[in-house]
Amino acid sequence: MAADGGVDAGSSLETPCWAVRIRRANGEIAGAGILLSPDRVLTCAHVVEDRAARFAAEFVGAAPGFAVPSTAAWVDGDAYVPNTRDADGDPSGDVALLRLEHPRPAGETTLLHRLSPPNRTVQMYGFPYDHNGGIWFRASIVGGCGRDGQVQLSPTSPGELASPGCSGSGVVDALTGKVIGMVLSGIRDQHGNVFSFMSPAETIVRHLPEVDPWTLGRTAVDDRLRSTREDAAEALLDEPFAQRLADWLQDDGQQVKISLVPVGDGVRAATLRRAITLADRELRTAASVDRASLDPPGTVPSAGGHDLAVDAAGLTSAEIGERIAERMGLWQHPADPVAERIRAADVTLTLVVVGVDEATDPPALLNLLKTLRAKGNRLLLVFRTADAIYHRARYELVAEPERERRARLIERLEEITGPLAQALHRHMAAVRAEGVRPADTDLMRAHAALAALRLAQSAAGGSGPRPDLARYERLAERVAARMNRAIAKLDDLRDRRDELDGRLRGYHVLHLNSVRGQEEDLTVDALRHRAHELLRARPCDVKAAEAAVDAYTRRVDRGGPPRQGQGGASAS
Repeated sequence: MAADGGVDAGSSLETPCWAVRIRRANGEIAGAGILLSPDRVLTCAHVVEDRAARFAAEFVGAAPGFAVPSTAAWVDGDAYVPNTRDADGDPSGDVALLRLEHPRPAGETTLLHRLSPPNRTVQMYGFPYDHNGGIWFRASIVGGCGRDGQVQLSPTSPGELASPGCSGSGVVDALTGKVIGMVLSGIRDQHGNVFSFMSPAETIVRHLPEVDPWTLGRTAVDDRLRSTREDAAEALLDEPFAQRLADWLQDDGQQVKISLVPVGDGVRAATLRRAITLADRELRTAASVDRASLDPPGTVPSAGGHDLAVDAAGLTSAEIGERIAERMGLWQHPADPVAERIRAADVTLTLVVVGVDEATDPPALLNLLKTLRAKGNRLLLVFRTADAIYHRARYELVAEPERERRARLIERLEEITGPLAQALHRHMAAVRAEGVRPADTDLMRAHAALAALRLAQSAAGGSGPRPDLARYERLAERVAARMNRAIAKLDDLRDRRDELDGRLRGYHVLHLNSVRGQEEDLTVDALRHRAHELLRARPCDVKAAEAAVDAYTRRVDRGGPPRQGQGGASAS
């Protein structure tokens, strides 16, 4: 088996022996596939859309020379889920399993791995039209899209968009070398943006349970956190709590959410299990994808809302940390403390921890959670009682980071409304630019945001409304970007004004040398005077000044070259 489910052990640049090229009966390349077992190939349903047809499965990575092994393949019974659209118009399914007429050696196969997708760097081996022998593509995982649990990929370069011939390619995690999903499609929209999409292992297994035997890694949700049949009763739904959970699982801007689900509160516990189950790529049922209209509004999160849900009861912080590290794919240096491995990792995840205060050592677990928060992971933390560790968690993971974040934002807005605004006004007083307008509206918004944040800062700990920090951060970045772009444009114009001023002075010297002893040319002098006035005006109309300098220099040039032995300035 190829590196236990990864790329070939020899080199990550080699053609993986599990990469399958799929041809139609007419010889055209239909797409790619992943050899999961000696006689089974995973691919996209749209690659083998004609379910009754026979295809050719070709194994380019197993070719000892120029001859590529090939065998007939067809859709394996009912192991076919077409590419459809759900009630929201989002894509769903598009997976199929092929059976091979002649099995391949077991050593050529690979396995799928369950890993948390966010922020991972990946590569794919596909067969686009211009590279029929296969080629590697690189990308990074941006995040979930739609309700089916599919994931968006951002190509490393526009030329690495997963084009036709890549559908069905295995997605290899760069950190672990494991196959963690399958390419679905690649598109370029009307604005020129390029996107690719993949189904992670869990989404594939949900659609095709037959693939589960060839999938490694623990499922993302601990058994005790899964919905039960009893949970489906309408009486066991706390609708406001369900809406708040769904909002957070769909990223409402809060990095850390802390909730209380007391022991004995069956309704709240069932609501929590329901949200966790619906947000999991593998546990969410096919009916769940289209159930939004049947459930209370805003209570159904999309699949992929979390990457891991852990029941902390009776576990040590080290055991929980290893569960997280495993899900992140942090298998390197297992002797290192788990907190150090997490701290050094570039990947992040969305984590649910239920029963934080029921762990063996809650303070130690809290320290681990602080490390995760500092690295940018999103955390939903559930406590059973509002005890000292609960209040400490609220302070250290929510209140204090929010205070620091608010202070940074206030400092940023003060810089925007102070030094940056002053710099823009100075630049606008010096030169004039088409399209650059006073930032009055933006500054009014920035001042209003600053006032709201200062008010919240003075009332910290009160019962007043909390400011939307994410919205104010976006405002600050947008206003600062506009102002910096305007300043840069004005800077360029100031530089151009200085160049024109030097050019004018140089040509003036040239002109004086060329007409020494001759009668004064009033026309030339008028042109120079006009250019000089425009360059000295504030704000300077650089475009008009440039036209005036050009008129003067052309008139000087027509007057003939300078006398022999005398220097002159050249036009820039």
